[in-house]
Amino acid sequence: MLKRTLYFSSPGFLSVKDTQLVFDPKNGGDVKKVPVEDIGFMIIENQQIAVSSPLIEELMNHNVAVVFCDSRHHPQSMLLNMEGHHQQTEIYRQQVTASEPLKKNLWKQTVTAKILNQSKLLEKIGIDPNPLPHLASQVKSGDADNREGMAARVYWQRIFGQSFLRDRYGRWPNALLNYGYIVLRAAVARALTGSGLFPSFGIFHHNRYNAFCLADDIMEPYRPFVDMAVWTVCEKYPDVSEMHKEIKAEMLQVLSVDVGMKKQTRPLMVAITHTTASLAACFTRDKKNIEYPILI
Repeated sequence: MLKRTLYFSSPGFLSVKDTQLVFDPKNGGDVKKVPVEDIGFMIIENQQIAVSSPLIEELMNHNVAVVFCDSRHHPQSMLLNMEGHHQQTEIYRQQVTASEPLKKNLWKQTVTAKILNQSKLLEKIGIDPNPLPHLASQVKSGDADNREGMAARVYWQRIFGQSFLRDRYGRWPNALLNYGYIVLRAAVARALTGSGLFPSFGIFHHNRYNAFCLADDIMEPYRPFVDMAVWTVCEKYPDVSEMHKEIKAEMLQVLSVDVGMKKQTRPLMVAITHTTASLAACFTRDKKNIEYPILI
């Protein structure tokens, strides 16, 4: 079942009643109710929103990813369930003791899938994707030759222009890319915990100050779906150079876009759960390959 994505930007009180999330607006208006079991992801943007403890418990019981924004309305922190799978301890053990050759092979698969999706995106918007397909075919174990970086140099200039530099604090649409990636990262972290995996122990990323190294690894092939959403927003609002409510709402729709996976079409949020489940199976040696989606 496709879970819902909720976005709260006005003051109010969030509580739970009869397993339903209840939003009571501070300044009057209709009370909104949503079954908690239908929610997969929610963003709380306004700092004048109060959240009850029973609601938090109910959200965690249903493995809902909750993102809180700072005073500038930028996503800042995330709430995740730490008991998301009945075999969590065993999967943790397999994950932590995974061999370096296994992790390097998984990273090779991840980089290959990312470059292929970057290539698919360029082709989809009418831009020559070469040499990305060739670079994808040349990825070695652990991406020892940094084909990911080579592809990125070509990719970013073609999708947003020769002068564009992908930088967290760079010019527009970097801020929009940041926003989309944070949403994606939270969705991936939610799926990882749901599959019994620990988001801090990555297969490639290993920064000691990063609590979501594995999420940063696994989201890589999904980044082009965010890039596609950003490109679409830029085409739709060519004169806009800052985020507003309508643009943020459009960006949240990226979690429900259709993707190709195993000769079927699935919503992106559902595809992420298949990816993380297959990763857990790779750690337990029940599978050899991570299931990643294809941009269609």
